[in-house]
Amino acid sequence: MELNRRTMIAGAAAAGLAATTLGSTTAEASTGGRTPSKKLFGKLADGTKVHIWSLANGGTRLKVLSWGGVVQSLEIPDRHGRYKNVSLGFDNIEDYVAKTPYFGALIGRYGNRIGKGQFSLDGKAYQVNVNDGANSLHGGAQGFDKRVWDVEPFVKGSDVGLYLYYTSIDGEMGYPGTLKVKVTYTLTRHGDWRVDYAATTDKATVVNLTSHVYWNLAGEGSGSIYDHELSIAAARYTPVDSGLIPTGELAKVAGTPFDFRRTKEIGRDIRVANQQLLYGKGIDHNWVLDKGVTAKPVQVATLRDPSSGRTLKISTTEPGLQFYSGNFLDGTLVGTGGHIYRQGDALCLETQHFPDSPNKPSFPSTTLRPGQTYRTTTIHSFDA
Repeated sequence: MELNRRTMIAGAAAAGLAATTLGSTTAEASTGGRTPSKKLFGKLADGTKVHIWSLANGGTRLKVLSWGGVVQSLEIPDRHGRYKNVSLGFDNIEDYVAKTPYFGALIGRYGNRIGKGQFSLDGKAYQVNVNDGANSLHGGAQGFDKRVWDVEPFVKGSDVGLYLYYTSIDGEMGYPGTLKVKVTYTLTRHGDWRVDYAATTDKATVVNLTSHVYWNLAGEGSGSIYDHELSIAAARYTPVDSGLIPTGELAKVAGTPFDFRRTKEIGRDIRVANQQLLYGKGIDHNWVLDKGVTAKPVQVATLRDPSSGRTLKISTTEPGLQFYSGNFLDGTLVGTGGHIYRQGDALCLETQHFPDSPNKPSFPSTTLRPGQTYRTTTIHSFDA
């Protein structure tokens, strides 16, 4: 068991950017790591089989579903070497299909919200599926989180992982262009979980892919994350309207509950009388990362559970980070450990481009054109 882990950037160098190359790749023989294994997790109503893949490396244990690319379980040790699953999820496919609030899922074609599900591209208006009040959320009612992905395991040097493939046809959920997507989940020898996203299109479209893991570093089902300590390297965030659509302003976090430039407990300011917190029923906002878009992952956030010592550090190439404090967990869901999930029992840190970017020309562009390859990387590094 490896408790003293090297930094994310070292893990990134070990994994290499080549993992995002599009195309079919078979598992490679290696003297390091262990080939991921799979077994049947369940079947959909039409008989389609959903498998669960198990892989481990560098002190991290990961289980992934072919349904939605879902991280069903992610186990890491505490300061005493005791393992716990630190991600929320279900133990059956039926709940993922019928009830899940995106637990652990790959999100696309457009992560986060698009106002009224409308945007224009090259002078043509598009209407995508509306599934969040008047708006579109996470690609629509049948986004990438509700699709069965093709999965291939690999062992490459000292790394192990999974290649996940999905082709989104032209017009799916209203989006233009056939989008071919490859997402690579890598567990490095240092125990980092690296996610590389890649996509190509045959027609101009918009793309914003992310991962929607619900984190509780004290352990899934252990209660509130309000005592977790968080820092985010961002001096600005994007305020929202009552529908949680950005107004277009890049507001300063200074003097607001959204200031996480210095580490603080998540619960410290979460009940302050602030209109933005009222809109989100807590925190559900995008931070404008100081670093902007970068060619290589840069560390942007650190989350720590004082009780266990478990620490998560996030590095990304993306310009934004959506911090969601689990506001809509309402006590109606029972998780993998048999516990009821309530408000604040987990949080999400979704690396991304900004919400509603197709309608905000001043935001970093999410347009992808034929001949281009969409590439982003996020690395999750664990310690205790």
